[in-house]
Amino acid sequence: MSSKSLLRYEASVAEQANQDENSQAATGEREPAQLSICAECDGQVVTENNESFCANCGLVVTAEHVDHRPTRSVHGPSDGRGLSEWSCEPINPLRVDKGLHTTFFLGSDGYGNSLSREQKDKFERLRQRHKRFQVEDKRAIRLNEGFRDIESITGNLTLPGFIAEDAGLFLKRAAEARLPGGRMSWEALAAGAVALATLEGNFPRPCTKVAKYAKADRERVCAAARKIRCELELNVPPVRDTAVDAVIAALDDDAPDVEACLQLRRIGEHLLEIADEKPIGTGTSRLTIAAAAVYAADRITDGKALTQAEVAEAGTTILDTTKSRVSRYSRALYDAYVAKHGRDNPAAVLDRGRIQLH
Repeated sequence: MSSKSLLRYEASVAEQANQDENSQAATGEREPAQLSICAECDGQVVTENNESFCANCGLVVTAEHVDHRPTRSVHGPSDGRGLSEWSCEPINPLRVDKGLHTTFFLGSDGYGNSLSREQKDKFERLRQRHKRFQVEDKRAIRLNEGFRDIESITGNLTLPGFIAEDAGLFLKRAAEARLPGGRMSWEALAAGAVALATLEGNFPRPCTKVAKYAKADRERVCAAARKIRCELELNVPPVRDTAVDAVIAALDDDAPDVEACLQLRRIGEHLLEIADEKPIGTGTSRLTIAAAAVYAADRITDGKALTQAEVAEAGTTILDTTKSRVSRYSRALYDAYVAKHGRDNPAAVLDRGRIQLH
């Protein structure tokens, strides 16, 4: 082909490409437009120069669009025999640095041939060294182990991936707030974060099932879930919203009459709300605080028919609770009630409950 013919051919190709682009911009939708119909006048949305607008009313849908998506890259030879992979890794909340570090896990070379035993051993050693250099801080190492616990628990419970990611975000915020320490272990916090994430994502799982695959018992899982929820002020339902009812139902023969039980329930739930607001006993399970709330409610009302031993025994039938905990937290709840209402008269709660019922 002569040079003149080549120039004419290139010009015709460029003109054809221009025509195709103009016709597509004038008649249809392309990136970055997300809607082909205008929300205001039901007109056609078109895109020109990275700006999408309605052809009828001129409503701008998107402007100054920047595509942040990763690009395709081929590792290997240019003849197409190599593996086609993403050149950028997706962000993963279940990693200390969101997965932005470099990882290598290929089991074959650029030509698709399997690696030899010596090459696999070499890459395994490099992978271990890379992991050590990647996470040097001890707290980051524990956080990374907590993420692995979350993946294990959610996997055994067959929960969707976004539940694990939400739990990972809860655990990371707990680590930033310095919640781990003392009797509150990283393992318990990881399981508690899963319990809260299941409630937020409408995939509720009781603490008994979460603790089955966790490295902590049920009491510590419940306590960790409450600590994360109260200390971080999360807008997530509690892991046991019927804790007061469970304690009153477990009283059996020690329970007062029906009217007194209703009063204990109403005041006990109010005390439990105060315990979440203050917060009081955040490192303790919600059932233990509920038992203390029932005893404090009995002290506030005129009945005074329960003892600390009876309430502790009733709570122990569901979760391990001691008399000393009931005594300590019931005093704190009683003082918080008086500080909020200025007196220990139950009418401040009971009268309001009657108004709401009517």
